[in-house]
Amino acid sequence: MTVMPSRRERIRTATVAEIQDLARGLLVAGGPSAISLRAIARDMGMTAPAIYRYFPSLDALVRYLVEALYDELRLVVEAVRDPAAPPAAQLLEMARAFRRWSVSHPAEFGLMFGTPVPGVRTFEEDCVDESHAGARFGAPFIAALTQLWEEAPFPAPPADLLIERFGPHLAPYTAEQGAKVPVQVIYVYLSAWTRLYGMVALEVFGHLTWSLTSLEPLFETELELFIDQMTRG
Repeated sequence: MTVMPSRRERIRTATVAEIQDLARGLLVAGGPSAISLRAIARDMGMTAPAIYRYFPSLDALVRYLVEALYDELRLVVEAVRDPAAPPAAQLLEMARAFRRWSVSHPAEFGLMFGTPVPGVRTFEEDCVDESHAGARFGAPFIAALTQLWEEAPFPAPPADLLIERFGPHLAPYTAEQGAKVPVQVIYVYLSAWTRLYGMVALEVFGHLTWSLTSLEPLFETELELFIDQMTRG
């Protein structure tokens, strides 16, 4: 039997959603430093103390916004992933979707993946279990890489070497993933993420405009090279 939320709960949910939308608008207009509980309260016709009933601090609001943005991005990535398609094709489409969203949402990308502000820093520090919004975002990529590994192991350093070199440093990740994900997959995922993030960040932040009028050809070439390395056997 489904229990309908009470009127008070519906009002609270709607108010939190409005606060989130206004915070995102301030972010887009002026960057992370522009997000202000006082400004949001003013725009909503609330007193400053009243808004603290919904978010006890600015950091709490920023963290909530970042979690929502990760969930939004995850849905964008999952929407283009066809689990029945070859895993290499899944990785290509998800990487492209990540780039499209990021380029279209530079302010949001900057908050999520730029210099961490306090609310983002605590969000990242807590990314240690599968229920975390950041872990949920990474899960489709790890699933496709794991599928690719199971079908035909891709080139990667030997497991013994990876464990010797990275073992203690991977503790936060392997504590949750355990034996479900081979250490080679974790290594390649982290390596590929830094490569993907690096290209997209350079584009979003405009750091390669001196060399290219469009970064899409470079992005596609790097993707093709990565997939070729993974499927070469």
